[in-house]
Amino acid sequence: MEGLRRWHLAAVLVLSAWMLMAGAWCQEEVTAVYIVTLRQAPAAHVYYDELRKGRNVFRKGSSSGRLTRMHKPRNGSQSHGSSGSYVARVHDSLLRTTLRGEKYLKLYSYHYLVSGFAVLVTPQQANKLSRRREVANVVLDFSVRTATTHTPQFLGLPGGAWVKEGGYESAGEGVVIGFVDTGIDPTHPSFSDCISDHPYPVPAHYSGVCEVTPDFPSGSCNRKLVGARHFAASAITRGIFNSSQDYASPFDGDGHGTHTASVAAGNHGIRVIVAGHHFGNASGMAPRAHIAVYKALYKSFGGFAADVVAAIDQAAQDGVDIISLSITPNRRPPGIATFFNPIDMALLAAVKAGIFVVQAAGNTGPSPKSIASFSPWIFSVGAATHDRAYSNSIVLGNNVTIAGVGLAPGTGKDTMYPLISALDALNNDTTVTSDMYVGECQDSSSFTKELVRGNLLICSYSIRFVLGLSTVKQALQTAHNLSAAGIVFYMDPFVIGFQLNPIPMRIPGIIIPSPDDSKILLRYYNASVEREGQAKRVVKFGATALITGGLKANYSVSAPKVMYYSARGPDPEDSFLADADILKPNLVAPGNSIWAAWSSLGTDSVEFLGEHFAMMSGTSMAAPHVAGLAALIKQKFPSFSPAAIASALSTTACVYDRTGGPIMAQRAYTNPDINQSPATPFDMGSGFVNATAALDPGLIFDSSYDDYMLFLCGINGSAPVVLNYTGQNCWAYTNTTSEPDLNLPSITIAKLNVSRTVQRTVANIADNETYTVGWSAPYGVSLKVFPTHFDISAGQKQVLTVALNATLNSSAASFGRIGLFGNRGHVVSIPVSVIVKFSPSNSTNI
Repeated sequence: MEGLRRWHLAAVLVLSAWMLMAGAWCQEEVTAVYIVTLRQAPAAHVYYDELRKGRNVFRKGSSSGRLTRMHKPRNGSQSHGSSGSYVARVHDSLLRTTLRGEKYLKLYSYHYLVSGFAVLVTPQQANKLSRRREVANVVLDFSVRTATTHTPQFLGLPGGAWVKEGGYESAGEGVVIGFVDTGIDPTHPSFSDCISDHPYPVPAHYSGVCEVTPDFPSGSCNRKLVGARHFAASAITRGIFNSSQDYASPFDGDGHGTHTASVAAGNHGIRVIVAGHHFGNASGMAPRAHIAVYKALYKSFGGFAADVVAAIDQAAQDGVDIISLSITPNRRPPGIATFFNPIDMALLAAVKAGIFVVQAAGNTGPSPKSIASFSPWIFSVGAATHDRAYSNSIVLGNNVTIAGVGLAPGTGKDTMYPLISALDALNNDTTVTSDMYVGECQDSSSFTKELVRGNLLICSYSIRFVLGLSTVKQALQTAHNLSAAGIVFYMDPFVIGFQLNPIPMRIPGIIIPSPDDSKILLRYYNASVEREGQAKRVVKFGATALITGGLKANYSVSAPKVMYYSARGPDPEDSFLADADILKPNLVAPGNSIWAAWSSLGTDSVEFLGEHFAMMSGTSMAAPHVAGLAALIKQKFPSFSPAAIASALSTTACVYDRTGGPIMAQRAYTNPDINQSPATPFDMGSGFVNATAALDPGLIFDSSYDDYMLFLCGINGSAPVVLNYTGQNCWAYTNTTSEPDLNLPSITIAKLNVSRTVQRTVANIADNETYTVGWSAPYGVSLKVFPTHFDISAGQKQVLTVALNATLNSSAASFGRIGLFGNRGHVVSIPVSVIVKFSPSNSTNI
């Protein structure tokens, strides 16, 4: 670890010195980071080809058929060790030969999942590299961005999935989840290995290391947090890496990575204390799983593909079982298909090595085709609500009650307190003219303490709070300094469509999120004060109110519900937004208002600065829920392929909410609970994750790496691109697979031209069972499945033939479902989506 620390420090110094020396040159020629892939097959492909013969994926409960993560030679770093250092020397030789006497900087040598390197060069130099016979592909680096106390109970883990695996004390044990994120705070108790009488084992198949820096000292890793590294070379070359903010170490200066890691695999029973209030005990989905951190995202700028690919490559080489990515690209990949981009292709190689990959769907909903996780080998997760909410309200002196948000204590049920607007409490040295934002209560010196003392201070919540220019925390400090009884925020009418999470407050307080409700508060206040003189100075404050408080959770919310921000399908096949025959997202999971661990120096949310837990929302929070649940499946079925794990999660997902009605999807940013309708598969994929049922799916739809290659080679014009990324020729895959025929646990057809027949193959991982097949057809489509009944023995397979016929012309998407009902209680659900229909009986153009 000490050698790795010195290597990273030396690399940073070399990069810094090079940037200073190259300053004049950089002004003359524009340089950029390019990801260069070579025709030589990477190590993972070689080992996969050696080991795939004779593999039995479906041996129930057995580890003997497990793909062993190759148990291949692994290295302490990507460019050191026997295999890694040899590959690095080959890359260096190629660069020296091609760019004789010219300046360049190699950032990474990839050799495990990807054969190639990342290099800082000019466009002219990139062109020279692209003409080399050894070089397959040259891609410009691109940017990426980041996309619990109750969710275990909501998902039924304590009485379901955990019980099946021996309780929370063993749930996920032995499984390593790799997080490509903003790092981790190793001091958090959620990642301790000594809080239980049941000691953590050492995962023998994992060979990663713990990077040691002043920010991440020796001893930061343990048997729970088994590995940690950081990747920032691409960011450093751009001159945007700030080591004091971003930390040149695995330490999390943002908070996001600590949060996601604890959602998936944080320790069980950790007390959640925020702003001095206790909000319950936290647990990850797989509390006994191991955590490995690969930091490639940073607070100040996000991240870059070259660093992310390096992180993924290293995670796979180290031997993780699952990769969790709460990140999405900032733009849709160019080219003939969205699937062909450096990150997705690196993840394809990870899947080839037996690693299950989970990615956040993105926070760009609710518009169609907003999904940011494209490929069928990646499990894409959208965000939904769970049934816990924190409600707060203010009761006015005229008996009007207004709902709001705020994790705050109340003022008491019986005492009404005078209300005073910040604008009516200014001291003689402050005016609105001198400080137009004074109503946001950011500086206590602007106000007269004698006027505010013992009263409820009314402050404005403007767009500046959304932008981080003003903070609730600072306004709370102002109220405290002025000895206010509490604080009330009204919403500026210009803050339209912004949804507030509950914000922790140490004193009584509330934020009224509705501009209309805010007007009710202000009308009551203004009607209750007496003013005099030209300056309209207040001589009597007549408005009163009490705050009920928002510390107590309410569990009466109808849930789950797909959140408005959760990215939607259909999956865009290319940059022209053609529809792919792939269902995205795969499913939805809890992603809204999630309590989880927070970095002690995390700055991503200023309202939780200095806290040890934070409540966050987004598909970033949904993805690690699924990563943790996948660890439970991997623990029970260690021989499962990534596709088998994906199938278990998908076919058992719920399509109904807790009231028995259809899961709803919010359709707009403004008033989302009013603008909603039943969710379709393009909103929720197969449905809402069902943790317990996923551990006993009955039947499995499996796909191998070769199946994905058949699929990719079936895309028109893809052969050269496939060769460039994988080093494999499509001529070896003679019978290519069209998208609808990929053996996924869903059927999606973008264009149904009269009729189409697709097949699916299921394998029985349970005992002998008899299944009956039922279905509901999409509107405008007739559907039949053969056979309608079948007996299937343990370990056997059954082919299902699905015939679809268009009965009318339509360009509107319609949806159906196929159900396989076993006599032992297994239910396997397959969503069917058809977009454009061309009927033979009506040839009218649509």
